[in-house]
Amino acid sequence: MTAPAQTKPADTALAQVAASSLELWPIGNCQISGLIDRAGALVWGCLPRVDGDPVFCALLNGDRQSSGVWRFELEGQASSSQHYERNTATLVTRLEAEDGSAVEIRDFCPRFERSGRMYRPVAYARIVRPLAGNPRMRVVLNPMSNYGAKIAETTHGTNHIRYLVSGQAIRLSTDAPIGYVLESRFYRIENDQHFFLGPDEPFVGNLRSELRRMDQSTARYWKLWVRGLHIPLEWQDEVIRCAIALKLCQHEETGAIVAALTTSIPEAPFSQRNWDYRYCWIRDSYYTVQALNRLGALDVLEKYLGYLRNIVDGARGGQIQPLYSVMGESELDEGTAAHLAGYKGMGPVRRGNAAYKQVQHDCYGQIVLPTAQAFFDRRLLRMADEHDFAALEEVGESAWAMHDQPDAGLWEFRTRQEVHTYSAVMCWAACDRLANVAGHIGKADRQKLWLDRANIIRATIEREAWVENGEEGGHYGASFQSDYLDASLLQMVELRFLAPDNPRFKSTFAAVEKTLRRGEHMLRYAAEDDFGAPETAFNVCTFWLIEALHLAGRDAEARGLFEAMLSHRTQSGLLSEDLDYETGELWGNFPQTYSLVGVINCAGLLSRSWSTVR
Repeated sequence: MTAPAQTKPADTALAQVAASSLELWPIGNCQISGLIDRAGALVWGCLPRVDGDPVFCALLNGDRQSSGVWRFELEGQASSSQHYERNTATLVTRLEAEDGSAVEIRDFCPRFERSGRMYRPVAYARIVRPLAGNPRMRVVLNPMSNYGAKIAETTHGTNHIRYLVSGQAIRLSTDAPIGYVLESRFYRIENDQHFFLGPDEPFVGNLRSELRRMDQSTARYWKLWVRGLHIPLEWQDEVIRCAIALKLCQHEETGAIVAALTTSIPEAPFSQRNWDYRYCWIRDSYYTVQALNRLGALDVLEKYLGYLRNIVDGARGGQIQPLYSVMGESELDEGTAAHLAGYKGMGPVRRGNAAYKQVQHDCYGQIVLPTAQAFFDRRLLRMADEHDFAALEEVGESAWAMHDQPDAGLWEFRTRQEVHTYSAVMCWAACDRLANVAGHIGKADRQKLWLDRANIIRATIEREAWVENGEEGGHYGASFQSDYLDASLLQMVELRFLAPDNPRFKSTFAAVEKTLRRGEHMLRYAAEDDFGAPETAFNVCTFWLIEALHLAGRDAEARGLFEAMLSHRTQSGLLSEDLDYETGELWGNFPQTYSLVGVINCAGLLSRSWSTVR
C-alpha cells in the first residue's frame, strides 16, 4: 500500500492546499476518468468520455477553485492524507480538522462484470465516512458547462440534484441532505453518506447497499486484473500502479488509448507548449501496449488491435494519421477554451490537436509491430488471419513508399519537415515484421519481397543518416538532412535495427549522452524548435537513457538514475510528460503514458530475477 501523503499544516489556507498542482490521483473505469487533488477534490473530469467537456475543470480554472470542482471540506480542516487501496484504482482520502475530527472519502468509478458484460457507467461514486470526533462538512459541487463558460444549471428532487452540462443532464443521487449540498452549507456528518453522480435516471435499489456492493465489486475487479500481471521482482508496487494508470487511459468501448487524461498542462512555465493529449496517438499507444504486453495484460492489446483494424479499414490504403479521437474520428480541429485561465494561470487551454493534419511516417511501423503479434500469439481470443495480412500489407506499402520522404517526425515539428531517422527506422521495422509474418503463414514470395524492401531501407538509413565526425567516430543524425541529435536514436536497438554492441550504436549513444544529457535527465533534443529551445527534460527520454546504460553494461549507473526518476513521481506513484531538470518540478500532461511505460520497461530490465528468491 502506498504510504499516506501529507498536505500542508493547519495554518495553511485551504485555497493553497487545493492550488493547482500535479499532485493528482487518477480514478476511472475505462469509460470516464477523473483526477483528485491532495485535498480530496475532483478537479478534472470530462463527460461523457475522456475527450469530452471538462465539467470538472478547476485544475485549469486559475484561482476560481469553487467552480468546476467537487470537494468535501471539513470545518477547520487542517490536513489530509491519501492512498490507493492496494492493487486497485480506488482512492482513500482522510481529512482531519483542527479539533481532531476526521472523515474518510472513498473515490471510485464502478467497473465490474454484470449480466455478462462489463458495467462501466459514466459515473463517479464517492462514499464519506465519519472517523473521529464530530466532523462538520460541506459539499462544494459546481460542475461547469462548455469548457468553463458557465456553472451548470440545476433542478432537484427529494434525494437528487440534476445538473445541465453541455446540453445533457447528469444526476447526483445521494442520502446526504439535498438542501445543504445545494447551498454548500456546513453540517454535522454522523453517518456514512453516499454520492453517485451519473446518468440522469432514477437510481435503482438502495443507494447505501448498492454503492457498497459496487465498491467491493470494483475493488475485486482491479485486484484480479493485477493478479494476472507478470511483474518484476523489484519495484512491484511502482509497476502495478503504472499498469493500472495505463489501463485507465484506454477507452474500452473502442480500444483506443489516450496519451494522457488532461489537456494543456504546459511542458514548461509560460512556454505556450500547451497541447491536448486526450486523443489516441498511434505512436504512444504502440509503446503502451508493448509495455503492458510485457506484463501479460493481453486484454488491453486485444482491444487496441480492434481499434487499429478500424483505423486501417477507414484509411483504405491511404495515409494513416498520427492521431485520432477515441472513437476513431479523423478531424480534431484545434481551438482554445477562452473561459479557462489554464494550469496555474498559464494558458491557453487547447481543445483538439492540429497534429492530426501532420505527416508522420513512423505511424506505419507502429501499426504493423503490435498487429504482427496477433499472427503468433495463441493466447489471443482472435488471432490474425490472411485477410488481416492483406490489410496490413497496405500499411506496409505506405511505409515502403514513404521511408525516405520528409515528415514532421515523432516530435511533431509544426513549421519544418525533414526525413527523420526514427521515421525511416520505423518504416524499416514495418517491412521487416511483415517479412516475419509472411514466413510464418507460408507466403514465401511475400516474405522475400518485404525482406528485400527492409534491406533497401536499411541501406538508405546507413548511407543517409550517418554523420562522420573525425576522431569521435561519427553518429547517426536525427534526420537525413542535418547532423543534430535527438533521443529517439536510442530506440534503434529496441526496434532491432542495431545490436547493442554495434560500433555505430555505441558511438551514437556516446554523442547523444554528451549532447542531450542534463545530469540525471535527458532532453529529447537541444536544438531550437518552433517555440524556442527546450526548457525541460522529456521523461521518457530519460528512461531511454537508462535502457541504453543497461545495454552498455553500466547497470549501477542505470539503477541510480532509475531510482532518481522514481523519486520524482507524485504521491500517487505517477509521472507527467516533462520535468524541470534543475528544480525537479513536473510539467506536461498527466499521467503521461510514455513516462509510465518507461517505469515498467526499466523495472523489467533492471530487476533481479525471481529465481534469486526461489
